[in-house]
Amino acid sequence: MSLASWFRWNEPPHRISQRSPTEMVVETLMMELNWQIKHAEKQQRERENEYRKMKTGVDYGWLVSYPKQSYDISPGERLQLEDMCTKIPPSYCGPVILRFRQVVAEYEPEVQEVSQLFRSVLQEAAEKIKEEEEAKKLARQWNTKNRTSLSLTTFKSRSRISPFISNIKTISEDVERGTQPNRRIWSMPEFRNTK
Repeated sequence: MSLASWFRWNEPPHRISQRSPTEMVVETLMMELNWQIKHAEKQQRERENEYRKMKTGVDYGWLVSYPKQSYDISPGERLQLEDMCTKIPPSYCGPVILRFRQVVAEYEPEVQEVSQLFRSVLQEAAEKIKEEEEAKKLARQWNTKNRTSLSLTTFKSRSRISPFISNIKTISEDVERGTQPNRRIWSMPEFRNTK
C-alpha cells in the first residue's frame, strides 16, 4: 500500500467545491443533530446508572455494554428536518447551531425530544429570516418613496404659498369684525409661481 493511496493525493482538489452551500448547510446541521442525539443518549444512560446505583447501592455499570447508537429519528422526520435545513442560508448556520446547543443545554431533553427541539430552533430561525427579509423589503420601499418625494420638494421650491393675501377671507377676520360668517366654501391659500 503506497502513501499516495493512503492520503488520497490522486483525488482531484475540486471535489469539495462541487457541493452547493445549501447542501453543506444541511449536512452540517444534520451532523449537529446526530451529535446532540448521541450526547443526549449518553446522558440518559448516565442518569439511569445513577438511579440504579441509588436504588440498589451497587454499581454494575462496568458490566453493561451499550450499542453505539440505539435511537435514530424516522426517515420521514429526517426528510422534513433536511427540508427545513435547506431554508437556512449559510450565514445563519453558525447561529442556528449555537441556539440549538443553548436550548439543549437549558432543557436537558430526553433522546426522543432532541429532534423536536431541533425543529423548533429551525422554525424560530426561519421566522427570524422572514422578518429580516420583510424589514429589508420595507427599507427598499422606503428608499424608493424618499426618491419620489424629492420631486415634490423641487415643486415646492418653484411655488410659494401666500396665506396672508388680503383677498382671501378667513374665519378670524369675521370674528374680529363681529359679523356672522357667510355660508361659503373656504378656499385654499393662493399659490403663486415665482420665476
